[in-house]
Amino acid sequence: ALTVSLPPSFAIQWLVPRLSSFNSAYPGIDVRIQAVDRQEDKLADDVDVAIFYGRGNWPGLRVEKLYAEYLLPVCSPLLLTGEKPLKTPEDLAEHTLLHDASRRDWQAYTRQLGLNHINVQQGPIFSHSAMVLQAAIHGQGIALANNVMAQSEIEAGRLVCPFNDVLVSKNAFYLVCHDSQAELGKIAAFRQWILAKAATEQEKFRFRYEQ
Repeated sequence: ALTVSLPPSFAIQWLVPRLSSFNSAYPGIDVRIQAVDRQEDKLADDVDVAIFYGRGNWPGLRVEKLYAEYLLPVCSPLLLTGEKPLKTPEDLAEHTLLHDASRRDWQAYTRQLGLNHINVQQGPIFSHSAMVLQAAIHGQGIALANNVMAQSEIEAGRLVCPFNDVLVSKNAFYLVCHDSQAELGKIAAFRQWILAKAATEQEKFRFRYEQ
């Protein structure tokens, strides 16, 4: 088996929905998904490959950038045509903002756009980013989600990106493994597959919100 360690939200929102593509290409490799809430700076002994979140500086490991991170506003399509339609960033003042407990990026987002009149402290806080997305899907407010987590929901039509203004993060998602094992059969196969998949998906999604 190939053991992959990664953040729960990345597993739920991105990897698991796409894993059948890897299984079809490599039917002889069984994948063991290990979701971890707390990221270490080194690989556990029982892990073959991992997805780390950060700036990419993990000495002693093979580190390959998987996904640049952008933060973009997302909401239910219903909010675009509701009582107070969401059409421009200024309209955020009339809506509930949803927050992830691990980050409060609404302040950085509104500051970037010069929207100092918006109260970025209001709105519920969730301990898990997957819960923030669920709240947004059910019309409870607007989330500031990263492109990795929001992509599947936007493509399925459950969420929309009401405007194209995105916040570029200094962090990213990286694929890491032990340098000495990077070319081993199952690890090399997974690396090749996920790097290609991420590049394709990222290009498709970037076009979607930049046009």
